[in-house]
This record gives sequence, structure tokens and C-alpha cells, in this order.
Amino acid sequence: MPVRAQEVVPVASPPSQRRQFLGLLPLPERRYLTEALRTETVGGVLLLIAAIVALVWANGWPHAYESVLHHTIGPSTPLHLDLSLEAWAKDGLLTIFFFVAGIELKREFVAGELRTPSAAALPVVAAVCGVALPAIVFALANSGGGGHPGGWAIPTATDIAFALGVLAVVSSHLPSALRAFLLTLAVVDDLIAILIIAIFYSSGIKFWALGLALAGLVLFWYLHRHGVHGWYLFVPLAFVIWALMHESGVHATVAGVAMGLILRCHREGDEEHSPGEHIEHLVRPLSAGLAVPVFALFAAGVTISPSAIRDVFTQAMPMGIVLGLLLGKTVGIFGGTWLAARFTRAELNPQLSWADLFAVSTLAGIGFTVSLLISELAFPDDPALADRAKAAVLIGSLLCAMVATVLLKLRNRHYRRLCEEEDLDSDGDGIPDVYQREDPAWPGHRPAEGRA
Repeated sequence: MPVRAQEVVPVASPPSQRRQFLGLLPLPERRYLTEALRTETVGGVLLLIAAIVALVWANGWPHAYESVLHHTIGPSTPLHLDLSLEAWAKDGLLTIFFFVAGIELKREFVAGELRTPSAAALPVVAAVCGVALPAIVFALANSGGGGHPGGWAIPTATDIAFALGVLAVVSSHLPSALRAFLLTLAVVDDLIAILIIAIFYSSGIKFWALGLALAGLVLFWYLHRHGVHGWYLFVPLAFVIWALMHESGVHATVAGVAMGLILRCHREGDEEHSPGEHIEHLVRPLSAGLAVPVFALFAAGVTISPSAIRDVFTQAMPMGIVLGLLLGKTVGIFGGTWLAARFTRAELNPQLSWADLFAVSTLAGIGFTVSLLISELAFPDDPALADRAKAAVLIGSLLCAMVATVLLKLRNRHYRRLCEEEDLDSDGDGIPDVYQREDPAWPGHRPAEGRA
């Protein structure tokens, strides 16, 4: 829920040298990326399975599905936590997802692609354009009399887990630089999504609860920064902060992002891993393997019938979602990246082409998890309309996955060769050869003039 397209800029390079976009990742970043994507890929496959189960359950046994969805558990006092299972999944489990997203975002700012303005320009511009254009496409489609402009934010989100699940299913050997760009894009996208949710989908604010939630966050920060350890202390505190945020009227997932951003993500002294990295390593499998798939199980169960599919392609609101995901996301991300590269004088990695980035932009149109969440938030008083929006999200994401699969398969042989070159470790020292070729001490080193 949630890494970077790094660029190789030699320390001694002259100021006039153009920066390389989608170049070789630094080795520490590549190792972090590999571990993160391995977990997210497994989670993505589970997410696909959960979505299929939800669809089969909701269409085969609709009454049983609805009864489970609306089954209520939890105490009614003092903070009104007598919630349906659907609400626990939406407000509770997704907080774990956004907690991991908050840690990822913090790490991006201190050690990743977003740590310098020049490096951050491309993914940030791509993400902003990838949010703005789908919203504009949706607004245009719903500008007539039968439209529902309140759902403008539904097609703005990118689901990295679902995208990686698609890559795993179709066996695409996508190079690490493209995967890193996709993940960095999703991190920025998650930040924009949580801002949209906090600003546009919070109502009836109870300031006493919000104030206590903020006080809890201050205590969380104080304990963390003063070296206090112990899950038995932080987990109950985190639950209290979440419950107060939920009671306040601000969407409870905001608490997850806030706590993730508080964690320290830079190393001090002889630390092998920062506290943020350590906690992310522990929590990411819980987010990718349990929280997000269970949410999908409770959110993706919509009725799929010939009339429902016809409504998606004939009514303004669902059609706006499909067009926003398929066209808005693709054109927004690709166009924003191309323009940013032009104006920042970034040079594309010669081993890749802009067609590769276009395929990844199409893949980023998969807007499953957060789009389903916003579908419910946009139409809280009209379940039928929310279900129609969810059906459009499913169909739009499926179309993006199909188009991206075709585009990526056309280049899969080239990607496989690039991945083999990245992974080659001829001396078995655990460091790929591509990172050692310039080291004179490396056995396989050859002077620059002697290499092909």
C-alpha cells in the first residue's frame, strides 16, 4: 500500500551532463525494492483472488454476502465502535494499508526518489497529472443533467498491489527501474488520495475527538523520538488514536498515514535499519496479505449482470470512471512524465523507450482498492449508485490490466534480457556484476577502452 525510479548521477559528472531517467538503481535501493515488491506481489495475487471470491459470493449467494457485510460487532460506548464488518474493513483494515503508505512516503522524502527536488520532479508531476486528468475526464463526462459530479475522485487512485498482481499473473519481466517508477508513483498517489479523503470526504467534525486524536499523535511522536520501545505500548496507543480519529468525523485512515509519517526512517549510529524500515518490514505482510485482500472481499462484491454492464457503458457516472481510469490515468501519467522530462532535461535510459513508459502508465490505471473506498465515500446515502461506481472501477481496472498486458508482452523478451543482465552475479559474491564493472578490484573488470 506501497519506491523509486532512481537515476545514476556520477559524483564527478559535469553540471552540463543530462540526468538519466529510469537508469540503474543504486544497490541499496534495488535491494529494498526487491523485498518490498516481493511482498506486494504476493499481496496483489491474494487481492485478485479476494476480488474474484467477492464477485462469485455476491452474485451466487447475495443474501448471505449482504448479511455478513452488515453484521455488527464492537462496543457502542464510549466511541461508537459498533460497526459492521464492512465498516471495520473500510475504516480499520485500510488504516494498516495507509500506515505502510505513510512510512513509504516518509522514506521517500529522506532516502528515496523524493529527497531532492530534481529527482522528485518526474514522479511528482506524473502523479499529479495522473490524478488531475482522470478527475477532469470524469467531470466532463458528468457535466450534463444526468451526471453525478460528486464522484470525481473515484478514478484518481492507483493500486500498486493489484498492478503487481497482474504482472505476476502474466509473468512480465519488468525491469527494476520501471517497477521502481511505478511504486514511487503509487506512493505519491496515496498521499494525494489521503488528502482528498481528509478534505473532501470528512463531515460533522467533532473537535473534542479530533483534539484528543492529535494529542495522541503528539504522545506517539514523543515516545518514538525518545527511544521508547515496546509493541504492547504503541499498539494500544495507535488503536486509541484511530478510534478518536474515527469518532471525530475525519476518515480514520488519516490516523494511519499520520503515524507512518511520524516514524523515523533514517539510520542513526550503527543501526542496520531505521525504526521505520523495521516496522514496515513487520507490518507490510499484514497489510498486503491480510488487510487489503479482506477489504477487497467486503468491497468488491457487486452484482454483475448484462444490465449492470450495460449501465456502466451507457450512464455518465460509471462511464466517467472507466474513461478516467483507462484514458485519464494513462494520458495523465505518460504526458506528465514526458513534459517533465523535456523541461528538466532528463534523458531516458537508452535501454528503454517511451513505449515502455506508456505501458506502465496504462498499468497505473488500475485503481482498485482506494477507488472502491472512495466509491463508498462519494455516495454514502445511495448504495445502488455506489455499487454502480464499484462495477465501473472493476471494469475500468480490468480494461487497463488487459491493455497493459498486451503492451508489456510485446516487449517481454527485451525485459527478460534486461532483468538477466541486472541479476547476473558471475563471481557469486551477492553483488550483481552491473554494480562492479567500474571497480578495478573486481576480477571481471576491464578498462573502459577495452570494453565493447
